[in-house]
Amino acid sequence: MVDCCRLYDVAAALDCSYSTVTQARMDMENPAFRTLPVGWQKALAKLARRRAKELERLAEQLERRSGEAAGGGR
Repeated sequence: MVDCCRLYDVAAALDCSYSTVTQARMDMENPAFRTLPVGWQKALAKLARRRAKELERLAEQLERRSGEAAGGGR
């Protein structure tokens, strides 16, 4: 029902590979560490705003359904 922001979504938003995103989460001392592309903050902010809108719509739907159920399913 609820789909969170996955690393695949982050990779797509940043136009980079899934591996780059996972390696960017590693400790900087790790030889496999990678940095995220320039502008990653703006891209993730855009992804977060889009996801927030989706969650707001979901909340509205759930509240409507809750009201319908309380009203006898009409």
